[in-house]
Amino acid sequence: MTRVFGDKGEHIPVTVLLLDNCQVVARRTVETDGYTAVQLGVGTQKAHRVTQPMRGHFAKANVEPKRKLQEFRVSTENLLDVGDEITAAHFVPGQMVDVAGFAQGKGFQGVMKRWNFGGLEASHGVSISHRSHGSTGQRQDPGKVFKGKKMAGHMGTDLVTTQNVQIVRTDVERGLILVRGAVPGSKGGYVTIRDAVKSALPKDAPKPAAVRKPEAPAAAA
Repeated sequence: MTRVFGDKGEHIPVTVLLLDNCQVVARRTVETDGYTAVQLGVGTQKAHRVTQPMRGHFAKANVEPKRKLQEFRVSTENLLDVGDEITAAHFVPGQMVDVAGFAQGKGFQGVMKRWNFGGLEASHGVSISHRSHGSTGQRQDPGKVFKGKKMAGHMGTDLVTTQNVQIVRTDVERGLILVRGAVPGSKGGYVTIRDAVKSALPKDAPKPAAVRKPEAPAAAA
């Protein structure tokens, strides 16, 4: 996270997201797969760290091995060609998007941190167990602890979606997207950005996408 300043000098906290060579690796069509989607790949991965089937998958698309793959459902008219690279110009300033990522892992935590319990009293006979959750069951009927009871346990690493995040600024040359506020996940983690489901798409947003076509191979002499 960092900050930028608006046209009127106001301070805007932003998170900087990087489009790391985001390319279309495969297309899903109704005729072959039963649905319509594009498979995007980001980052680069060494060939010896990729399984043999995935090497063939990337070789068929004529793209370098990717570190992360993600499918996005699209309509038929918004399908992209394999090899197209999506640029930061796909998003326009002021546009609302939904950002999803895996939350930071917190390890094993108690109920006060995990579920915001109040804990037990500081006196009146409570000894050592001030931060415990207290009773978890009932009387003889039903005489059990129900599944899903809020108790201490592993916290974090859940898929979290933050809706209506505003695009503040983009840098097409460096592939940077600046969004207002914080997004789920740790530094260096991966997030997915989608058009906001609760906000209308701006009229000047590029359709089907702002892409950079792959360079044609040089002709043999």
